[in-house]
Amino acid sequence: MKSRSRKIRYAVVGLGHIAQAAVLPAFARAKKNSELAALVSDTPEKLEKLARKYRVPSSYSYERFGECLESDEVDAVYIALPNHMHRDYAVAAARAGVHVLCEKPMALTERDCEQMTEAARDNRVRLMIAYRLHFEKANLTAIDAIRSGKIGEARIFESVFTMRVEDEDNIRLKSRAGGGPLWDIGVYCVNAARYLFRDEPTEVAALSARHPRDRRFAEVDEMTGAVLRFPKERLASFTCSFGAHASGSWRVVGTDGEIRLDSAYDYAEPHRLTVRIGEKSREREYPRRDQFAAELLYFSDCVLRGKRPEPSGREGLADVRVIRATLDSARTGRAVRLPDFERRARPDPRQEIRRPPVEEPELIKVDSVDD
Repeated sequence: MKSRSRKIRYAVVGLGHIAQAAVLPAFARAKKNSELAALVSDTPEKLEKLARKYRVPSSYSYERFGECLESDEVDAVYIALPNHMHRDYAVAAARAGVHVLCEKPMALTERDCEQMTEAARDNRVRLMIAYRLHFEKANLTAIDAIRSGKIGEARIFESVFTMRVEDEDNIRLKSRAGGGPLWDIGVYCVNAARYLFRDEPTEVAALSARHPRDRRFAEVDEMTGAVLRFPKERLASFTCSFGAHASGSWRVVGTDGEIRLDSAYDYAEPHRLTVRIGEKSREREYPRRDQFAAELLYFSDCVLRGKRPEPSGREGLADVRVIRATLDSARTGRAVRLPDFERRARPDPRQEIRRPPVEEPELIKVDSVDD
């Protein structure tokens, strides 16, 4: 590790919506061990205005990313690029001895995920995938409640995650960039089903739909719905869409009760957790927190202490393999069996990190398709 201080110096790579709305402001809540040291983008206006706003000393274009890695100015990168760019930038960073915190989905193929993990291992750097909900109180409380048997045996998971993407030039609607609702938001549903059932799916059956006259969905589907079979004959179903009113919730039904989480995947709204057992129901609201600061604090601590972070690259791979099988099923109209996959690490309530929320700042050119 290059840092001579007890703070990990980050370059944020890609200055699209998530970087501007959440990642950059999070450094103010993670300054105990994390520092924003550089920005990387191909949009000069973003680099100029954001560097000035956050007092970032160094800025680089994508073409000069190698210079950033070799500059001795950064210890880690936060990759907030379009999905198809994750592998190349993560591998380049790892080979330069720079630690990698990468947005989800980890990559677009299982092999890409494996190459990222191998590069991190071979160069002795830390790799973490940015599953922010693994540190969030409401989701961790639900995980613990289900694990303890509060609702009996968990049998059914169901979820909806939807939003409207209006601009047909939005990067989320570009097939070449790994766009589409399944990659962008369906990954949350897959991950939630896996951490709530604490197991890996064995089979998937899926359907996709798009309106033929809607130009937004010329390259990607408007929505995808899937059913995942889990061991012990449990079923998880979800639907994700880029053409519906914004909504995000999940429900787990057990033999003795059920648990529901509203605003389940949100980082800007409070979460509402409802537990129903028999005729009794209890509801609790969890205030919004800075979930991105929590990620930074945890990952920086792993780097400083030489710990293996969780969620690791294998967690990212676990979701990508399910998404790929879901796409295959939707394309062929047939159920797809998934090979055996061992994954013991799961989110744990001890991972909770609380940081106060930030207000979303004014955004700069977030509709541009470069990042």
